[in-house]
Amino acid sequence: MAAFCRGRHRWKRNNCFRVFTRNLTGKYDYDLVVIGGGSGGLACSKEAAQLGQRVAVLDFVEPSAKGTKWGLGGTCVNVGCIPKKLMHQAALLGTAVKDAKKYGWQIPGPVCHDWATMAEAVQNHVRSLNWGHRVQLQDKKVKYLNLKGSLVDEHTVRGLSKAGKETVLTAKNIVIATGGRPKYPTNIPGAMEHGITSDDIFWLKKSPGKTLVVGASYVALECAGFLTGIGLDATVMVRSIALRGFDQQLAGLVTDYMEAYGTRFMWKSIPKKVEKLSSGVLQVTWVNTQTGSEDKDTFDSVLWAVGRTPETKALGLDKLNVQLNNATGKIVVGADEATSVPNIYAFGDISEGRPELTPTAIKAGKLLARRLVGHSAELMNYDNVATAVFTPLEYGCVGLSEEAAEKRHGKDGIEVFHAFYKPLEFTVAERDASQCYIKVICERGGDQKILGLHFTGPNAGEVTQGFSMGMQCGATYSHLLETVGIHPTCAEEVVKVSITKRSGLDATVTGC
Repeated sequence: MAAFCRGRHRWKRNNCFRVFTRNLTGKYDYDLVVIGGGSGGLACSKEAAQLGQRVAVLDFVEPSAKGTKWGLGGTCVNVGCIPKKLMHQAALLGTAVKDAKKYGWQIPGPVCHDWATMAEAVQNHVRSLNWGHRVQLQDKKVKYLNLKGSLVDEHTVRGLSKAGKETVLTAKNIVIATGGRPKYPTNIPGAMEHGITSDDIFWLKKSPGKTLVVGASYVALECAGFLTGIGLDATVMVRSIALRGFDQQLAGLVTDYMEAYGTRFMWKSIPKKVEKLSSGVLQVTWVNTQTGSEDKDTFDSVLWAVGRTPETKALGLDKLNVQLNNATGKIVVGADEATSVPNIYAFGDISEGRPELTPTAIKAGKLLARRLVGHSAELMNYDNVATAVFTPLEYGCVGLSEEAAEKRHGKDGIEVFHAFYKPLEFTVAERDASQCYIKVICERGGDQKILGLHFTGPNAGEVTQGFSMGMQCGATYSHLLETVGIHPTCAEEVVKVSITKRSGLDATVTGC
C-alpha cells in the first residue's frame, strides 16, 4: 500500500512537472481543447482539426434530476431542436389528418396517437445522430473524451470520468462551450421532486398525459403545442407575458391561435406547491397574481420551462478569475469570444449577451477556430439572426421587434407595413387564419431600410430563412417591392405588403 501511495504521489509530481515544462517550452498535448460536445463545441473542434490542429473534445452529460441521460451532441440534438421539431411534425400530421377529410380523403373511424411509437422513433433518430457525431470526430482525427472537464490554468484542463479517474490535458488554447440546462424553481415545494423539464420530456417512454407547462418561453409554448396537437390535455401557466424578447403583437397571435387550437392558458398565475396524491396524480396549487385567489387542479405531469442556467459552476472559473456576469452566471466575452483570461475562449449559450441558438453557436465556433489558427480574422456577426418558434402556428422573425425598433429609432422614426393573409391550404380545410400575419418594420426616412421582419403561418422558419439573407445584405422596402413573388405561396405575401399601421387602413389581403 505504501509503495502504491509513493507511486501515486510520484505520478502527481511527474504530472505537475510535465505540465510546468510544457508551459515553459510552449509544447502542449493539443493545440486546442474544447470543453463541451454540443453543436458549437463540435463545430469548433472539427473546423480546427480540418485546419491542421491537434484537437480534443471533452463531453460529459450529468443526468437530469429525473435521471435522464443522452449521448454526444448537446442540447439541440438530444433534448432540444431535433426531437422538438419531430414531435411538432407529429402534431402537424394530426392536423393534416383532420384537413384531409375536407380534401376528399376517406378516413374510417377515429384517429388516435400512440406516444410510445413516436417516442421510440424520435429517440432512435437521436441515437443515430449521436453515433454520427462520434464517427465524424474520428474521421477528422479529433480526440473525443467522455470526461467532465474543468480548468486548472490557462493551458491545462482536468478531465474526470464517471468512475472518478482523472486525466490531465494541456493545450495552447482552451474553448468553453458547455451550454446550459433547464432551471427548476427552488422556492416551490415539490417542484423538483415531482416535475420534469425539457431534459426529460423527449425521452419519456410513456405519454406524459394531462400536462401543466409552467412558463411562457418558446420552449414552453412549443412543448404545450405539440402535446395539444397529439391529443393530450395541455395547460400553460403564465406569470406575466408570453415569448419575452419577441415582438409582443406576434406573441399574442401565437397564443391566441394556441387557445383556439385547444391549449389552455392560465394568465397572471404562479405555482405555489406540487403534491403527489395517493392516486399518483400531481396536485398543483397556484395563485392568481391579479386577484390574489388560490386554486388547484390535478395533472399527470408538470413540465417546468422557466429558463435555463449556464453550465459554469463546475468549470473552476473562479480559481482563474474568469469574469462572469454575476446576475446571469454567464461568461463575459469580447467580440472575438475571448474571456478575461488569455488563451481561454467561450461561445454559445454560456456567453453573456449571445443568442441562445444552435446555428449561432455553430457559426461562432467555426469562426473562432479559424481565428485561432490564423486562417481568418472574421468575427461573428450577431445582428439580424433569424429564428423560428415551432408552435402550432409557426412564428419566424429576423431583426428588431416593433418594441425594440421604436425604442431605438422612435415611434416617428419607423414605418410598419403589415398584412393579415389566408394561406391557400387553409381555405378548403376551412381553417381559421385570423392569426396569420406579416409585419415588416422599416426606417421611415431615406431608403427605408428593413429593421425587422415577422411572419406567422405555415413553414414560418422556411419563409424567414430566405428573407434573412436579404436583411444581411441591407434590404430596403424598395427591394421588397421589386421582388417578384412565387404564386401561390404564403411567402409571396411578404413582398406585397403595402398597408402601413400608421394609415389605419384594413390590412387584410383580398383576392389571390
